[in-house]
Amino acid sequence: MREQISGSVGKITYHKEETGFTVLELDAGHELITVVGNFPDIHVGEQMKAFGQYLLHPSFGMQFRAEDYEHTLPVSSAAILRYLSSGALKGVGPATARRLVGAFGEKTLEILEKSPERLCEIKGLSQAKAREITEEFARQSGVREVMLRLAEYGIQPDEAMTVYKALGQDAPEMLYENPFVLCTGQMDFSFERVDAIASALEKPTDAPGRLKAGILHILRHNLSNGHTCLPKNKLVMTAVSLLEISKEEAESRVSLLVSDEEIIAKGEGDTALLFLPELYKAESYCAARLRIMLDVPPTGFHIEEGEIRSIEEETGVRYARQQLEAVSAAMEQGILILTGGPGTGKTTTLNAIIKTMQRRDFDIALAAPTGRAAKRMSELTGMEAKTLHRLLEAEWSGERMTVFGRCERNPLSCDIIIVDELSMVDALLFEALLRAMPLGCRLIMVGDSDQLPSVGAGNVLADLIDSGILPVVKLKEIFRQAMSSLIVTNAHRIVAGEQPELSAKDGDFFMLERFGPSAAAETVTELCLERLPGAYGFSPLTDIQILCPSKKRETGTANLNSRMQSLLNPPDTKKRQVSRLGYILREGDKVMQMKNNYDVYWEKADGTSGSGVFNGDVGILAKIDPRQGTLSVRFDDRTALYGEEESEELELAYAMTVHKSQGSEFECVIIPALDIPEQLCYRNLLYTGVTRAKRLLVMVGSRQTVFHMVNNNRRSRRYTALRLLMEA
Repeated sequence: MREQISGSVGKITYHKEETGFTVLELDAGHELITVVGNFPDIHVGEQMKAFGQYLLHPSFGMQFRAEDYEHTLPVSSAAILRYLSSGALKGVGPATARRLVGAFGEKTLEILEKSPERLCEIKGLSQAKAREITEEFARQSGVREVMLRLAEYGIQPDEAMTVYKALGQDAPEMLYENPFVLCTGQMDFSFERVDAIASALEKPTDAPGRLKAGILHILRHNLSNGHTCLPKNKLVMTAVSLLEISKEEAESRVSLLVSDEEIIAKGEGDTALLFLPELYKAESYCAARLRIMLDVPPTGFHIEEGEIRSIEEETGVRYARQQLEAVSAAMEQGILILTGGPGTGKTTTLNAIIKTMQRRDFDIALAAPTGRAAKRMSELTGMEAKTLHRLLEAEWSGERMTVFGRCERNPLSCDIIIVDELSMVDALLFEALLRAMPLGCRLIMVGDSDQLPSVGAGNVLADLIDSGILPVVKLKEIFRQAMSSLIVTNAHRIVAGEQPELSAKDGDFFMLERFGPSAAAETVTELCLERLPGAYGFSPLTDIQILCPSKKRETGTANLNSRMQSLLNPPDTKKRQVSRLGYILREGDKVMQMKNNYDVYWEKADGTSGSGVFNGDVGILAKIDPRQGTLSVRFDDRTALYGEEESEELELAYAMTVHKSQGSEFECVIIPALDIPEQLCYRNLLYTGVTRAKRLLVMVGSRQTVFHMVNNNRRSRRYTALRLLMEA
């Protein structure tokens, strides 16, 4: 039930400038109320009216969660003094505040607004200082007025501040003229939401602003489906459906956007590929830079047989023919793709390449797309590996966009860059990597193109291989020690379209058939909590990982995370917890970071510190501090400190999707194979899940589901242009 409270802002406990997220104390006269919400422009001493509901926070007690609010300037002399002393106006501290209120009392703010020249009556206050104070007060008054008017459009206060920063004082008038300006830049409102605002304002459905925003929305929306571009005919027909216009009108509007260079066209006619400019720039730059690396390679080195034998003696490994080809190619050329399935010796080959480079004193940088993939790369090579974002020194810009400290103007200092799990790298991140590479630097890309492609737009590894332009060594021989593993042999069967062996009773891969989602979910939790820890000594927290094709349904991550938490980490009076939308986080829970955040502070045990946590990082929720409003999460060798708002980016991780598991390996993997949405029943999703297991893989569910996934080689079509641009 929506309630209303009002009072004076007594204390601001926490405020995040970028988003407006605030925890404050409201003096309601008869009580002090803790209020939580998005208040981008609020100050001590202001009168506030908040609308929302009371919630009992498990750790922080009773709070009022504000969904909306109004605030007015204080009226009494005491309240005005508190307001001005709080730093609400730039350039006004406690001393200046006392002088202002001492001179004008309850009329102080009225004079600032209507008679600012009277500030010169205050002895010792310069004209420049008076002008600075009145200009700041006028600016803030303008902000308040704009936010009140934007609220009429259903725009929340935190959103309104973003709109104000983008459009300024004229924002309400600009929105009335063309609501679809909200879809642009950092405002980035969804087309559907703005279309509803436009409809309420009775704007015509064929308004040019609406048609332009709708077409650009289609291209932006399809980035999340992995497409860097769309064929013209597909974009046109989607626009016809979304905007309810004729095909001729859609074609005309698309052509106009191409003429204005708001869309880039590659090719002619209905099959021309249409891009947002930043995606065309990314793929065309990648193609051009790779061609330059091919045309102007670094000085090559020939590997003598004696050196190979020396490395074999040092490592105790006898290299196969294809592995030696890869080592030679890495030394003789400036660029190489090394690919192959499990058990084919990619890591052994990579270590041989590193040995040959080290003998020539090359400066080597190792990187991977995720924290877990980088950690695994470090363990397998014995060298430090960084995430690509750390290597490239990624940060947030003031507009909350990712910017990279390493670029053409400030390139990396290394002779060779080796990137693992390249299938996970999207077009924009690959562009950033290539821009940061110094001239003459070698690039070795390692990955398995049969795994799922990147979550972001692009299909980089597959496009590079399919272009036929770059040197590629594909390892095919499964080594003897790997042949004894059913995980390895079944993975190769799956990728070849052959049915896996599911009848084995022992070994490292077996299946438990269950004929209903509830039975499958119960078996999964039983395996995690009892059978596998008892039989193999696996830890349910650190060794076992449930990988689900989907988030929903009984065998999806949401339900299995809830079941696992209730059994493995149930409520306890000694454990603090916080509520989230649809789930609870409790001390001792296994959690995952769901997006890159370069601001989260972390410390290592040795005292070193830094900032930044990344999408897919998995850790343990170590501590909830209700007084500070913080959560501490232990990620491998570091502990990260989250504010309450930042902790909204954490989710339970007893179960995760196969997509989220990319780049990781786990001692034991359990895959529920039952009640899977049809669009997720395909071969390379199953293959990716199976290849995450190191020591044991257990499938729970239906053989028919597994067989269907193997037989379905329908990969979701990705419209990309990197291969075509490489071939051009």
